[in-house]
Amino acid sequence: MRWTRRLRLCTAGLVTASALFALPTAHAAEPRDGRLTDLVNPFIGTENEGNTYPGAAVPFGMVQFSPDTGHNTGYDHSQNHVRGFSLVHLSGVGCGLGGDLPVLPTTGDVTRTDDAQYAAEFGHDTEEAHPGFYRADLKSGIEAELTATARTGVQRYTFPATDKANVLLNAGQSLHRTVSTKVEILDNRTVRTAITGSGFCQATKPYTVYTITRFDRPFTTAGTWNGDTVTGARVAAGTTGRTGAFVRFDTTEDRTVEATTALSYVDARGAAVNLRSEGGRSFDEVREAARRAWEDRLGDVRAQGGTDALRRTFYSSLYRSFLAPNIGSDADGRYTGWDQRIHRAKGFTYYQNWSLWDTYRTQSQLLALLAPREARDMAISVIKIDEESGWLPKWGYGMAETNIMTGDPVTPFLTNAYQQGLLKGAGGYAERAYRALKKNADGVPSADSPAVGREANREYIANGFAPYIKGRPHAKPGDSDYDHGASVTLEYALSDAVLGEMARELGHDEDAARYLARSQNYRAIHDPSTGFFRARDATGAFTGPVDPAQSVGFHEGTAWQYQWLVPQDLPGMIGMIGGKQAANDRLDSFFAYGQLLRDPAKTAREVWVNGPYAYYNADKYNPQNEPDLIAPYTYLSTGQPWKTTDVVHAALTLFTDAPTGMTGNDDLGTMSAWNVLSSIGIFPVQPGYDTWGLSTPVFERVDLTLDRRYYPLGALTVTAPGTSDTDRYIQSAHVDGSSYGRTYLTTHTLRRIHAIRFTVGAEPSQWGTAASAAPPVLK
Repeated sequence: MRWTRRLRLCTAGLVTASALFALPTAHAAEPRDGRLTDLVNPFIGTENEGNTYPGAAVPFGMVQFSPDTGHNTGYDHSQNHVRGFSLVHLSGVGCGLGGDLPVLPTTGDVTRTDDAQYAAEFGHDTEEAHPGFYRADLKSGIEAELTATARTGVQRYTFPATDKANVLLNAGQSLHRTVSTKVEILDNRTVRTAITGSGFCQATKPYTVYTITRFDRPFTTAGTWNGDTVTGARVAAGTTGRTGAFVRFDTTEDRTVEATTALSYVDARGAAVNLRSEGGRSFDEVREAARRAWEDRLGDVRAQGGTDALRRTFYSSLYRSFLAPNIGSDADGRYTGWDQRIHRAKGFTYYQNWSLWDTYRTQSQLLALLAPREARDMAISVIKIDEESGWLPKWGYGMAETNIMTGDPVTPFLTNAYQQGLLKGAGGYAERAYRALKKNADGVPSADSPAVGREANREYIANGFAPYIKGRPHAKPGDSDYDHGASVTLEYALSDAVLGEMARELGHDEDAARYLARSQNYRAIHDPSTGFFRARDATGAFTGPVDPAQSVGFHEGTAWQYQWLVPQDLPGMIGMIGGKQAANDRLDSFFAYGQLLRDPAKTAREVWVNGPYAYYNADKYNPQNEPDLIAPYTYLSTGQPWKTTDVVHAALTLFTDAPTGMTGNDDLGTMSAWNVLSSIGIFPVQPGYDTWGLSTPVFERVDLTLDRRYYPLGALTVTAPGTSDTDRYIQSAHVDGSSYGRTYLTTHTLRRIHAIRFTVGAEPSQWGTAASAAPPVLK
């Protein structure tokens, strides 16, 4: 099947509210034969620090085969030189990691070994990307094409006629720091490498990636390099500098070279097992299989209505939501655990890569809804991390803890899996998860553990808050909870609330009472003199600037932005700041609501968002970062639910179908999942629990195909006939034909219904304004 080439937009201007529903077609025509993959633009987010990648991957695949242009995280659409096509990338991360084994086709003699020097120029006008496929025309006259299976990357290079067609395999240069490398040319078709890396996201504990690359025909000659020296040696190894291999082909007649590279985090045998299991097919066969895999995954969500551009941004977000976490076990089930020992997964697939501070708020809930079998295995994998290494993860890459970000994100991640019914059945995983979470909630990892866990837990448990201690030396690499005591207190309290609910449901009543009481600790950092949350020092005194728009004590945010991170007890928080009217006034100021009504998109782009990393010293909503992603849904608890729709729809204008169309780092699908859920009109307003807030969908109809193992009816339809940028206010709601007045659903209800129908209009209504309509309190 032939893939047509399309011109990709490289720039994006402001998007007005009406333009959200009327953007011109830019990247794709109507999908061929209903193919949803034609609506996905993998280039979205590849500029302006969205940090996505356009390369080839299958859902949750171990391999992400993508070009690296020199950007910290891999690819930047504004750059036009590719240093290599490497095997490992994470969508939307903010620090350099992955980029293992960049491979690049060249012609002529091999004289340079630094990928910055031999980088190949290419143009974006003929560059092409689809789910599971990437291609680029290099200015050297070489066409490069990439596709992937779960554990292999498959490449096809079409060279000009030459007897010096090379493929360079660079083992020594990655996006993170390499510690040691080994390259072996095994025979005239096969190259094997072992790459040990470190330094990713500040973590120091290394891990090793093993690869084996098999070409579809013999090469005429080959060699290796170590540093700047290129030789005919069959083996190269080093602990510093550059190592790699080149293989050469005669393409004077047969101009095409194909190769399959298998990856393993276990050992060389694991890479060989993966090659035997998933290799052996032609490039076109693998590409078509990858496309079908994505069609199956995207086909579980069928959206009707809206413009082509709206559907492209939606399906592109849905696509990115399924890129991670990633398979970590080999085809034979073996994986390397966080204890650096080899284990075998039995009855589940082992996954890795955990950006939990981000994903616990949106993506984990979306996966529980649309991919519950995989989400179950992901939760089991996190439980295994505790059982094998002694502690739960905070931000894990491969089999190493980075300790990036703060708080206790693993608790709502696992309690969400429990609340979504993913831990039921054989294996006793609910109790195993609970034991790990209880240990995490009540203690601190030992000094010899790489994990920091709840680093400020002793003070939090003793005094009711995590202190902000300026300049305190970090005990371990990564972030420290003591640097962000105010926001950490809020994060711990949320985790205590959802853990308390889990404890109660499992019959651990004393634990439940203790955790739910601790969930009120958010009150300890409320400063009555300012009316806002504020950091406290080790003595208990409020510290830092009085102005709540300053960031002291808050991680990537301010007191304004963290004000609303009390989803377990919004009525309590609202009471502390003076009641519903005071809360609505503060929310209106926070969202610049008056300006928003006049020009939603301009407000989003000029008032809310002030740069890709503008997290600090602001009194306005920041939809490009995680701390206040739930904030628009606070209006569901203040009696003004129509304002949730106003704010959400304004924020959705930030997602466009151009390379600049991602709002901030995607953070392994966090922002993409926010877009998907908010577009459908159901959103997890109490992360870690089972509450889904309701707002007006942007599509007239969305049909969800659900796994019958977890959702007995196997389908859910959400409709909002006539929804638009003008008719966006819910007048009434019906669930399976019965009138529904609450602003939320529970997972229990969601599993047992077939249809949610919204009637919409041009003016706000009384729907959802009763006090009984608001999401519940966890206590």
